[in-house]
Amino acid sequence: EVTHPLMRRRAPQRIEVVHITPDRGLTGGLNSNLNRHTGQYLLRQQTPVSVVTVGRKGRDFMVRYGRDVRAVFTDLGDRPRVADILPIAQLVMDDYSSGFADQVYVVYSQFVSVTIQRPVMERLLPVEPTTEVKATQLSGYIYETDIPGVLDALLPRFVEMELYHALLESVASEQAARMVAMRNATDNAQQVLEDLTLALN
Repeated sequence: EVTHPLMRRRAPQRIEVVHITPDRGLTGGLNSNLNRHTGQYLLRQQTPVSVVTVGRKGRDFMVRYGRDVRAVFTDLGDRPRVADILPIAQLVMDDYSSGFADQVYVVYSQFVSVTIQRPVMERLLPVEPTTEVKATQLSGYIYETDIPGVLDALLPRFVEMELYHALLESVASEQAARMVAMRNATDNAQQVLEDLTLALN
């Protein structure tokens, strides 16, 4: 019965998308798949969409096609910390709470295996409460403070962890895609070398 600002649902007048991509190339089709996935979503939308880009490849793509880029975050490195995503999380939470954006989505590359990285779009805000709870999960809770106080503490942490999880998935996907791309390039170069040696002989 308690409605927290991050849980309030509104008719979407503006949508915000956090677009997470690598800073560098040489990752096979990873960057183009992510950009195509987000680009197709933007083309389908009738409501205005602003984009928060995380990574140079996503920024370059959005700027090239004239999209409304709200903010740019780059150089988060190969070992991002929770502190690195705090400004991003604060920006999207402020935009949602102030009414600038009515829905916030995050796009990232989900690490399935070394050879499979899948572009994923998930809704970040509003936070959707669980509607179905199994009987085995039911238990009583004693709150030291009131429920709004607990939500004020937990919901921002939840949003931060969702963004951090997406960023870690993206970093793992980037490393795997780069490893596969470099292995394929090495195998191709070796095949060309063998063909040229055969032709020369």
